[in-house]
Amino acid sequence: MAPSTSLLLSFFILFSPLFSASSSEEIENTPLTITLPLTATFTSKPSMDPMLFLQELASASKARAHLLKYGKTSPLVKSPIYPIVYGGHTISLGFGTPPQKLSYLVDTGSHVVWAPCTTHYRCINCSFSAKEVPLFKPQLSTSLKTLNCKNPRCTSECPRCKGNPKNCPQICPFDVQYGTGAESGYYLSEDLHFPEKTFYNFLVGCATSGFREISTFAMGGFGRSMFSLPVQMGVKKFAYCLKSHYFDNTRNSSNLIFDYRDGDTKGLSYTPFLKNPPDYPIYYYLVVKKLMLGNKILPISSKYLAPGSNGAGGLVIDSGFAYGYMAGPVFKIVTNELKKQMYKYKRSREVEEMYGFTPCYNFTGRKIEIPDLIYHFTGGATMVVPGNRYFRFIPQIGFGCFPVTTDAAKTLEFTPGPSLILGNYMQVNHYIEFDLKNDRLGFRQQTC
Repeated sequence: MAPSTSLLLSFFILFSPLFSASSSEEIENTPLTITLPLTATFTSKPSMDPMLFLQELASASKARAHLLKYGKTSPLVKSPIYPIVYGGHTISLGFGTPPQKLSYLVDTGSHVVWAPCTTHYRCINCSFSAKEVPLFKPQLSTSLKTLNCKNPRCTSECPRCKGNPKNCPQICPFDVQYGTGAESGYYLSEDLHFPEKTFYNFLVGCATSGFREISTFAMGGFGRSMFSLPVQMGVKKFAYCLKSHYFDNTRNSSNLIFDYRDGDTKGLSYTPFLKNPPDYPIYYYLVVKKLMLGNKILPISSKYLAPGSNGAGGLVIDSGFAYGYMAGPVFKIVTNELKKQMYKYKRSREVEEMYGFTPCYNFTGRKIEIPDLIYHFTGGATMVVPGNRYFRFIPQIGFGCFPVTTDAAKTLEFTPGPSLILGNYMQVNHYIEFDLKNDRLGFRQQTC
């Protein structure tokens, strides 16, 4: 999920002690790893029409891609992680004393940790009633501290301070926008509890209002920012292995690992993160050397595969994005080749016109064979995405479609922002490691 907010800062201050949730002495007492269950859990009941439901997913993904591209421009901890209806995953976190457990979306494309925090929470044009939203209740916590604008940890714009935040009593506000909606509220300093460790003075947003949200879950931002969950925890890396989406509220979980150890992880291939362009400071940028479909190298210009200084081009890996995105020219090359290699299957132009996906095929009574989509990254790392991980099948009606979103109407334009977004659907059954200490992504294919 891709936010645009006044809180975006350059990554060079990422590890500033000023924003650390724990002291160096506390870090020394942290376990080597912390592991949490990571669960696919759904935000709402899927549409009775499976194709309409996929259309809703694609629409949400396209909105997120648009904002990402055009917005302002010893320790290991494991936690279960769960998939959600529009393609996300959640972990359970306990803020406050005593801890209040809520489910937080794991989102490497955003950078703020927040939860709805008041019975007066309102959400305008949202897909749910505000009464359905699980709340963090500050009044029940003995460790709660409010954060005002004169606190050096507050980097928000404080309109009532009139340029003089040092003597301003205003509570530090937060305001973050996503592709599908927005949240606003104020910052709190709270304690975050794990069985292995408690992190004190953690900066967390208290959301008082939302707009056009599609999920009742709280948000766990994992992006490249001092506000993000892993950075405030002081981890050297974090990793997950995502299970498949069934879009039916199945509570199948894998693990999210917070790791305080340095060095290589056995069996992983690595590719470096790039220095972020100024207008895109929180995303995990990668360079694609070449893209293949089956044995065919696709004739995609390097300007789309590697980002320029303005952030145009390259690939962003995003756990909060369902199916992914391809810029118009890239999408056209990929789908043209896909059509060539899928010639033996019957195209369903009626389904394509009705639901907005392309290409779509009728697989009724046929053995399904779809070529691998292969990403060759700088540094020699190669990610193979099997056909069943980038093609979406609807067994109820015998059809399957290529659900990656695009701005295909702008096929002749070189638009700002990344040309490729690798969504979590393509990451399924890969162990994915975000090595913050060494600025690199590691991965290997495995059953999650």
